[in-house]
Amino acid sequence: MQENKTRKVLILTADAGFGHRSAANAIKAALEQRYGTSITAEISNPLDDKRTPFFLRDSQSDYDKIVRNLPELYRVGYERSDARLLIPVLENALTVLLFDVMRDILKQFQPDAVITTYPLYQAPFVAVRTLHRYQVPIYTVVTDLVSVHRIWFHPQIDRYFVPTEDVAELAQNNRVSPGRIEISGIPVSPLFSTLSADKEALRNELGWQQGKTTFLAVGSRRVEQLEATLNALNHSGHDIQLVCVAGKDRALYKQLMATDWHKPAYIYEFVSDMPKLMLASDCLISKAGGLIVSESLAAGLPILLIDIIPGQETGNAEYVVHHGAGEIALDTVTIFETVFHWLNEDGKILRECTQKARNLGKPGAAFTIAEKTWEGQKATPNIDLGLAKELRENLIRLLERYHIDIPAESSLKKK
Repeated sequence: MQENKTRKVLILTADAGFGHRSAANAIKAALEQRYGTSITAEISNPLDDKRTPFFLRDSQSDYDKIVRNLPELYRVGYERSDARLLIPVLENALTVLLFDVMRDILKQFQPDAVITTYPLYQAPFVAVRTLHRYQVPIYTVVTDLVSVHRIWFHPQIDRYFVPTEDVAELAQNNRVSPGRIEISGIPVSPLFSTLSADKEALRNELGWQQGKTTFLAVGSRRVEQLEATLNALNHSGHDIQLVCVAGKDRALYKQLMATDWHKPAYIYEFVSDMPKLMLASDCLISKAGGLIVSESLAAGLPILLIDIIPGQETGNAEYVVHHGAGEIALDTVTIFETVFHWLNEDGKILRECTQKARNLGKPGAAFTIAEKTWEGQKATPNIDLGLAKELRENLIRLLERYHIDIPAESSLKKK
């Protein structure tokens, strides 16, 4: 590759929840801030392609509905599909379903490196790269802190960026060599590491009151307990102020705007400057999603977890509680108890939780991934030739069985 050439990075993501897309946006922003015009970063969602089977496309829009209305069904499906013997079957299915889409995306963008923040793309990408001997590295960014589905892991991915030691160990137990694993944290907006952390100045800018413990509640259509939680805090005896972002949940926003607030309250339907709001607050109230938890830790905010997807988010919640950076509160009584405990003795416990959250936070994760990606574009993909030969033979048989055309190898090779 010519040194003066503008390098192209393709970031693959999906819109099942906010976390995968937010991670992709954070990486893109970090690449552009760090390398300017020397790099072009593009985000693409293969699931939006019209050739992607409808049940994969619809899984994005149906995600919130399923986890909210049928959480136990989601948990069972998640756990059953995570069986070790089932992973090769799932990988073969994804390869067949997404091979043409992935091949054409790569042909269109001709990237120098590929990053994926979604777990369904590894197998089809590796299939395209193997069959066409397309010499481009692929990096996977895992977006949950502890409970990670095995479908994330593939032995031919060049580098894994994982959030914790727990996930690094899980990756090693699932076909990934230690040399390909980097503990980076989950990428959050670069603003978490570049904005001033002066709470007083930020509160002045936002128009919030000074001198009050500030609870920031972040909702969405999936977080059912948010209104009840805010109602409990609204009637507490503590000197606090409440900030709520409804997360585009219009019904929740209208209910909160009509509430008779006994505490200072600031209600937003949606915001584009979440890092600023977090850095100006003292505590976060939200679900246990990998991205929102990582943002909270990056801002040094203790977390009151009021909604947890069974299976996928259980590990995130346990991680926060185990390290003393937050508590689980799924009912009003527990919310009252936790807040009283945190604010008692002039907020001593809350300050301790704040420090523990800061110790866990990785506000610069997006820059770490950007830098490693920049360095990795100069290297030949770290492909195990023995595995690649066997994989190539198996892939040819698989695709021929389903009558999927395999064009000439030269059609994808980088020029």
